[in-house]
Amino acid sequence: MKQVLTIVVKLQPSPEQVAFLEATLQAFADACNYVNENTNPKLTNKIAIQSLVYQTIKKKFNLVANMAVRACARVAANRKVAKQKGKPVKRFAPSSMDCDKDLFRFREQDWTVSLATVHGRERIELKSGNYQRGKLKGRNPTSAQLCKHRDGQFYLHIQIKDEAPDSSVKDLVIGIDLGRRDIAVTSEGKKWDGLHIQSVRDKFYQVRASLQKKASKGTRTTRRRCREVLKRLSGRERRYQQWLNHNISKSVVRRAVEYSASIAIEDLTGIRERTNEQPRSKTERRRSNSWAFYQLRMFIEYKAIGAGVRVVPIPPAYTSQMCHNCLHIHPVKGKSYRSGKTFKCGHCGWHGDADFNGANNIALVGLSINQPGGTGLSCKLSRTIEYVQRSTERSRRSLSLFDD
Repeated sequence: MKQVLTIVVKLQPSPEQVAFLEATLQAFADACNYVNENTNPKLTNKIAIQSLVYQTIKKKFNLVANMAVRACARVAANRKVAKQKGKPVKRFAPSSMDCDKDLFRFREQDWTVSLATVHGRERIELKSGNYQRGKLKGRNPTSAQLCKHRDGQFYLHIQIKDEAPDSSVKDLVIGIDLGRRDIAVTSEGKKWDGLHIQSVRDKFYQVRASLQKKASKGTRTTRRRCREVLKRLSGRERRYQQWLNHNISKSVVRRAVEYSASIAIEDLTGIRERTNEQPRSKTERRRSNSWAFYQLRMFIEYKAIGAGVRVVPIPPAYTSQMCHNCLHIHPVKGKSYRSGKTFKCGHCGWHGDADFNGANNIALVGLSINQPGGTGLSCKLSRTIEYVQRSTERSRRSLSLFDD
């Protein structure tokens, strides 16, 4: 199976090349907006769109052939996504452009790339670190994306394909329970405290709120300095959360490789929509909506694919109500209950950390999925396992698209 990785490399263009790149991104965005505004909004096939406007946008916006093709393909892709979400296509901004093997070429001998622009082809030096050099060494990438980030710098997002090792079914499963109090708790008892990241987020929120208030009042110099500080702080909170999730996912996958185990992770899809319907304070809504559980799951999944570790998403239904020690569910108050971080079973008397109990239940469900016999779990969890089996089969079929 092929795994697609995106390597982000910073470009070091000259002042003249910066102008060329900005003009190219602007022309590409204008072409996308023209295509979206002058073709049937219901048309989502890129070949059909290309047959209608290819010659027009190529001449009108001074695009090379492949740029015009990629503009039609981007509009088609964005329309498909907008249709799924039930929303209109947003206006295209001059911030990125798709590149194929004819629009960019990577040269390893001097670590440069040749990029096609509206003013001709330019060779630009790459500012790459050891990680990027290790991934790109000996490679001939055929797709990338030219991006202008919010800091005003130009980057190239290069896609490379790695041959991922086959993942086999293992008898050992590590369960992961996700939460806000503890970001992640494994069935082995390993946990990552979430109080620190919550305090960091609260601090950044308070600083932003204070600066935004001052930026709308005060003297002209005060407003300018507040805007400068806001710009400097932009993205710092997001990068810290990303760094933390990378560390957690790396540790989890490394542990799974050591024990030759699979990973069963809690699937919290749609939890924001469900929790936002409940009456809560503004602070609780903000903390919940900034919870980066999906990013952590994606990091674990793509690292696991590269390491040959299987990942199984488990619906969270009943995993917090069942006792992992005796496998009984007693939702009746007074029999089995969860009070804060403590879980106590009214059947066998086991008590301990509620997230640790949930992680073990997730591991049990993940282990039971491929057992040929009975699962030994309750009928409710057996129905959950059947759901997971169907979801896993759909995931396998979608991943097979990357196979050679």
